[in-house]
Amino acid sequence: MSDAPGTNRIVSFGCRLNAYEAEVIRHHVDGRGLDGTIIFNTCAVTAEAVRQSLQAIRKAKREHPDARIIVTGCAAQVEPARFAAMSEVDLVLGNAEKLQEPSYEFGIGERVRVNDIMSVRETAPQFIDGFKDRARAFVQIQNGCDHRCTFCIIPFGRGNSRSVGMGEVISQTRRLVDSGFAEVVLTGVDLTAYGADLPGQPSLGQLVRKLLAQIPQLRRLRLSSIDSIEVDDALWQAIADEDRLMPHFHLSVQAGDDLILKRMKRRHLRHHTIDFCTRVRQLRPDAVFGADLITGFPTESEAMAANTRDLVEEAGLTYLHVFPFSPRPGTPAARMPQLSRPLIKQRAAALRALGDQMRRKHFEHLRGSRQEILVEHSGVGRTRCFAPVQFPGDAKPGTFLTLTISGHGDQHLTGTP
Repeated sequence: MSDAPGTNRIVSFGCRLNAYEAEVIRHHVDGRGLDGTIIFNTCAVTAEAVRQSLQAIRKAKREHPDARIIVTGCAAQVEPARFAAMSEVDLVLGNAEKLQEPSYEFGIGERVRVNDIMSVRETAPQFIDGFKDRARAFVQIQNGCDHRCTFCIIPFGRGNSRSVGMGEVISQTRRLVDSGFAEVVLTGVDLTAYGADLPGQPSLGQLVRKLLAQIPQLRRLRLSSIDSIEVDDALWQAIADEDRLMPHFHLSVQAGDDLILKRMKRRHLRHHTIDFCTRVRQLRPDAVFGADLITGFPTESEAMAANTRDLVEEAGLTYLHVFPFSPRPGTPAARMPQLSRPLIKQRAAALRALGDQMRRKHFEHLRGSRQEILVEHSGVGRTRCFAPVQFPGDAKPGTFLTLTISGHGDQHLTGTP
C-alpha cells in the first residue's frame, strides 16, 4: 500500500477473507481515476476492531486532507450510520457492494450503499490473477455463516452461508498457479460449511481432494480456519493422504470450558478439540495447530479460564489468536453479566504468555531439522507448518529453499543453507 500522493490505497483490517477481498477491490479501482482515494476495508469482530477503524480513518484524513475516503467491510455493513456520520467519509459501501465494480463511482447514487446482506443468496467467484506483495494466493470458496454464536456479530456483516461452485474454485486456483503462485490458501467465514448450499452438497474435503488431483502443479494448499467438529470424511482422508495439504490447522476453538462453550452456543465441547488434534497427529506427526480463543466471556470464572489455559497444553495448540471479550450490541452475549475490563485484560495477558511459551516450545522442537521454506520476501520465509524463518542472503519471493533450523527468537526461527 502506497501513501504517495496521486495514488489510491487500501487499508484492510481483520481476517484473511478481508485480505482476499482487498485484492478484489484493488482490481476494481485500479485505473478508474480514483487517485487520492483511501479505502478502508473494516472488521467488526470486536468493538476494539471497530474503534481501530474509526481511529485510522480520522488519522488518514488529518494526514491527507484532500483524500477521498471510502469505508466498507463488516463494520460498515453492521454500522453504516456510524461511518456515514463521520465528516471524513465520502462513501460507505456494504460487503456485497464492495465486490461490485460500479460501486466505486462518486457522485452517482447514494452516499451510503449498504443493502440487506441477508438477502444475498450466492457468492460470485472473484477472479484474481495476482496478489500485491504476497508469496501465497488466497481463493475465496465460501462466505457468510448460518450459526449464531452468542458473541458474534459477523453473520450480520456477512449474511448466511453460501459457497462458490467447485468448478469456479478449481478454475481460479489453476489461474493463480499458472501465474506463478506455489501456495494457495482456501478462505471463507465458515470454511467447513462449504458446499451445503450447492447442488449435490459437495464437502470441503471433496473440494480439497479434487483441487489437488486436478492441479498437480500446486505445491502447497492451506486451509485458513476450520471448525473441527464439522470436518468431513473426505477431509480426514485428505489429511491422511495428501502431503500437499499443509500440516497447519487453525481451529475456531474460542474456549476450553464446556459451560462457557454452551453459553457461547458453540457446536463442540473441549474434548472435541483434544480428540481432533490427537487424531490429526496420528495421521500427520508433523501437524501444528493454531486457535482462536476468547478470554473474559460473560460469567467466566477463574476455574473456567484455567480450563481454557489447560486446553492449550492438552491439545498442544501452538499459535494462539487471543481476543479479549468485548460486547457487540445486538448479540445475546452483550446482555449477559459482564466481567470487568481489567480482569479480562489480565486473563488475556496470561493466555498470550502461555501462547508464547507453546510457540517457543515448538520452535525448540524444530531446532536442527531440515525445513522446506517458501520465501515471502528477502530473508524471510515460512515452513510447511507456517513457522516464520529468517535466513541470510537473498532469495526471490515465491521460491523454495531447504534450510537447517539453527535457532530461534521469540517470534521466528533462524535457518541456514
